[in-house]
Amino acid sequence: MIQINYQDKRPIYEQVVERFRQLIVKGILKSDDKIPSVRNLAIDLSINPNTIQKAYQELERQGLIYTVKGRGNFVSAKDRWVMDASEELVTKLKGSVRDLMLIGVEPEKIRKAVDEEVELMRKGSEHL
Repeated sequence: MIQINYQDKRPIYEQVVERFRQLIVKGILKSDDKIPSVRNLAIDLSINPNTIQKAYQELERQGLIYTVKGRGNFVSAKDRWVMDASEELVTKLKGSVRDLMLIGVEPEKIRKAVDEEVELMRKGSEHL
């Protein structure tokens, strides 16, 4: 389910967050599915429980999971966090476009880059 790439320069907790995000987006983990406890996942991955706790806190901050005291962590309803995430990402995209324009990148080059990425993602989603 979750694998750590020790060659990856990103911190381990970020890899855990990204992998859970992928599992949720792809529908492998569904709304209200229980995810492994901090302790169990830390044991399975042979990493410090504090690292998993940090990842779970970030997942909860992003609205991807929620905690039920005494029961564990569960996947949030997808529609609940998609709206928040999409607004945040569109804001970041606008900022990036602004930055690119400020350094002189032509609008057509920006549009082409976005179109290429959209096409790559469409082709990639065919293989999910």
